[in-house]
Amino acid sequence: MSARNNQSSKSAARERVRQERERQAKKDRVRRQLVVLGSAVVVLAIAGGVGFAVVQSNKPSHWEAMKDEKSVVAPKNTEGTDGTTVVLGKADAKKTLEVYEDSRCPVCASFEQTVGETVQNGLDAGTFKIKYVGATFIDNSDNGTGSKNALSALGAALNVSPEAFLQYKTALYSAKFHPEESSDKFAEDSYLIQVADSVNALKGNTAFQQDVRDGTYDAWAMKMSAAFDKSGVQGTPAFRMDGKALTAEGTENPPMTVAEFNSAVTKALKG
Repeated sequence: MSARNNQSSKSAARERVRQERERQAKKDRVRRQLVVLGSAVVVLAIAGGVGFAVVQSNKPSHWEAMKDEKSVVAPKNTEGTDGTTVVLGKADAKKTLEVYEDSRCPVCASFEQTVGETVQNGLDAGTFKIKYVGATFIDNSDNGTGSKNALSALGAALNVSPEAFLQYKTALYSAKFHPEESSDKFAEDSYLIQVADSVNALKGNTAFQQDVRDGTYDAWAMKMSAAFDKSGVQGTPAFRMDGKALTAEGTENPPMTVAEFNSAVTKALKG
């Protein structure tokens, strides 16, 4: 082989090596760019996820939002600001019995099961009207949303009629349907509707059922709960007439038997 041909072969080999190195360097640059871009996307995704999680964690719950809701749908048969004044009974009844209850309250259930019929008889006879004030504090002490959800469902029943409201309240407190205080059964719309099917005016009532499912009266329930909080009442059940607490004789406890209730009401009616 001549020196010239040998030199040409070496030059061609060096050129091939140079071109291969350039191709490899280009591939390496592209790979690095993809890695950097991928890392940036991951960082952005993580940042976005963290940001979304922070926003979600800071977002108020449904019931917390309902506390501040400005547009309150009040049930029929209510009065006052946001419909939080609920007065039931004959308009010409001279006395008003204020009743403070929490739907999850086991003592309220015991009272209703024992004395509820007597209260209803007094209401029907015009001995007194009833001003109902609903509370939701058990949701805070025992966790859950059942008190609030049941109060909203009571609003849906009140929208049907005062009679449906009273009968539904009786059903919620009945031995058949009232859950243990630690059980948040009333948080389930389906269960509230199941209880309502024991009330003639609510059984199969699609408008009532839709109001329960849609939470039509959720904001109203929270306004009613706020009215209870402002009342100064410390527990349920509680009863007042003419601004004075009705208690069992010689105690500061609510009357829990028919005899105790009749005695307290008789005394209050004379006052």
